Amino acid sequence: MIVRVLEEAQYELDDANTATLNKLDGVLGEALRSGDAETFEAALSAIIDEVRSSGHRLDPTTIVPSDLALPRPGATLEEVRQLLQGESAPPVDDPAV
Repeated sequence: MIVRVLEEAQYELDDANTATLNKLDGVLGEALRSGDAETFEAALSAIIDEVRSSGHRLDPTTIVPSDLALPRPGATLEEVRQLLQGESAPPVDDPAV
């Protein structure tokens, strides 16, 4: 699995990390939908820490398609909402997000 942390790097992780990343991504998405900035910031930090600690950072000259893209470290809930809206994503209150 390849995970991109925006403005940082791409990491390769074993598929064994999928369940943990999915759980953290779910918390992150729910916080984004509900507007809970405190939970969002904690979840973003936790998922990025998991990627960094469990993954192998790819050489920056190697660019491969990512299976998961995460906001940059320290991104705020509002920044991520604007980013998603700018990419013609479904509204953040859409349960399919």
